Amino acid sequence: MTNPLEGLGGEGGFDLNAIMQQAQALQSQIVDAQDKLAETIVDGTVAGGAVTVKVTGTGELVGVEIKQGEFDGSSPDDLEDLGAVIVAAYREAKGKADALASETMGPLAGGLGGGPGAAGGEPPFKLGF
Repeated sequence: MTNPLEGLGGEGGFDLNAIMQQAQALQSQIVDAQDKLAETIVDGTVAGGAVTVKVTGTGELVGVEIKQGEFDGSSPDDLEDLGAVIVAAYREAKGKADALASETMGPLAGGLGGGPGAAGGEPPFKLGF
């Protein structure tokens, strides 16, 4: 039985060590970008500033601020409205977090390549088998 990798080195082939080094460097960049996203806070504000929700760049909810006097909680309708406003503020903040993550991770994901039909298109190299 022959080695499927035999003859792939040298001229016309590829350097497996170089590919591994590139993969490790890319992995390090991805981890750094994910860490930065986890530390970044974005907010969503609705109802004229009555409610602000804060999420990390990874979409984790980390805070809710409600302006005093905007919702008194004296009626079930008021509390229901507050819940809907918090959800809307979260959706706005999450949309910003998703856009930030796309902007941050997009260039890195493009370096991964992909199969036919994948967002990244063809891989940056061909294996030859």
